[in-house]
Amino acid sequence: MRDVSLWGALLGVEKTVIERIEFDEDADVVVAHVRATSRQRSRCGVCGRRCAGYDRGAGRRTWRALDLGTVRSVLEADAPRVTCREHGVVVAAVPWARHDAGHTYAFDETVAWLATQSSKSTVTQLMRIAWRTVGSIITRVWADVDAQHDRLAGLRRIGIDEISYKRGFKFLMVVLDHDTRRLVWAAPGRTSATVREFFNLLGEERCAQITHVSADGADFIDTIVAQTCPNAVRVADPFHVVKWATDALDEVRRGAWNDARALARKEPRRGRGRPRSDALPRPGSERAKALKGARYSLWKNPANLTDNQQVKLAWIAATDPELYRAYLLKEGLRVIFALPYTAAVEALNRWISWARRCRIPAFVKLQKSIVKHKPRILAAIEHGLSNGLIESTNTKIRLITRLAFGFRSPEALIALALLSLGGHRPVLPGRK
Repeated sequence: MRDVSLWGALLGVEKTVIERIEFDEDADVVVAHVRATSRQRSRCGVCGRRCAGYDRGAGRRTWRALDLGTVRSVLEADAPRVTCREHGVVVAAVPWARHDAGHTYAFDETVAWLATQSSKSTVTQLMRIAWRTVGSIITRVWADVDAQHDRLAGLRRIGIDEISYKRGFKFLMVVLDHDTRRLVWAAPGRTSATVREFFNLLGEERCAQITHVSADGADFIDTIVAQTCPNAVRVADPFHVVKWATDALDEVRRGAWNDARALARKEPRRGRGRPRSDALPRPGSERAKALKGARYSLWKNPANLTDNQQVKLAWIAATDPELYRAYLLKEGLRVIFALPYTAAVEALNRWISWARRCRIPAFVKLQKSIVKHKPRILAAIEHGLSNGLIESTNTKIRLITRLAFGFRSPEALIALALLSLGGHRPVLPGRK
């Protein structure tokens, strides 16, 4: 193998003429002096169209390449400017790096692969770059991937949800494909304008091809789906419906706990140390303490309760009939989603009637929401569709959010999420 070919393979460059190699002992870096081949010269850095030259630019510049063993390496070349009919005066394109980037293609691809596979410290220490630089690289790599693939093609059944990614009510709206189980779109915001942005991007023809849309029951999502996809079956996510019942149950539990605390305040206080054997009982304090630890006994499914939690639930059934009825209402609604469609229709009607006359304000209010979303709840049961996949994806995005702390903008977080969960993960250079 010729030396020129060997250095081209080591540096991971193509369509590049390597003029000479130097080693800067003071900076401990290998410097490769290069230039683009004749066919690659005088091209617009944005569109790649061949253009007339403009000037020599700012002179020679460098691009960071992959390390050669333990030694850093850079490419050095002229950076002339050209005149593009569409983009004006821009720096000429180079075959070894993206436009306006300070790293080679191979370097960018390696960083993007590492970001989807390893921890933040691994990427920054191994590649010797700042974490914000990683965010910029990921955004560039995803832009290229997105330009090569139509991620919105073939969508039929989609799920829409939002996830908090930062303090201060910062949210991402995410859309998943239920059939391919991939994240297909994400954008900052949690408003009707954000949802409409997705359907505008999808286009009228593709919107007409959507058959099912699952969401969390938010009115602004349902309104826009009804306008843009009138033929789609709108599905209420079972996870969120059961969560409504769990929240209502917790409201009843907190009310019982507050009542017990109010009773405890009226009881005589005890002094320090162990109480005497003839001390008066304090039922309010004991009840408040027991209810405070009963949260998971009420939240968890009966099959997942531990022995102690089963004892706690039996104690609630014996001492607080209203709280136990609230628990049964929550469980009754959860079980409906496991029933066949015909049985679920009758069971849901009975549950609504039960909740309407249960005399528990939180569940009387809940049944109104259930009645409002009843067609979409039954559609979820009939078509077996839920946002469980989205909730799983949201959990992964939360992990990515922790990893992406320090990125300057949500666009870098979105790019990292789409690279990781969008079905187009980056590949290491030389292994395609």
